[in-house]
Amino acid sequence: MVVGKGTASFGKRHNKSHTLCRRCGKGSYHIQKSTCAACGYPSAHMRRYNWGVKAQRRRTTGTGRCRYIKSISRRFKNGFQEGGTAKSQKKRAA
Repeated sequence: MVVGKGTASFGKRHNKSHTLCRRCGKGSYHIQKSTCAACGYPSAHMRRYNWGVKAQRRRTTGTGRCRYIKSISRRFKNGFQEGGTAKSQKKRAA
């Protein structure tokens, strides 16, 4: 009996080729290739293609916490000042 691609062969599938990725958290990290099919880890650059417009939208800037970016507009307003001490409020009132 020849086993095709259908019902009989599905029972034999119990090895996992992919596991969780450290970078993106998806189950797309190929164990033998040791690369992620979703984000391209361990490549330095994130995997991204223009034909996957929706995928770009899901993981683009602004979909996360933006810990660094959200403070830039405020710092820009003040001229990116660093260090130093605040001027006394008492002297200004007098």
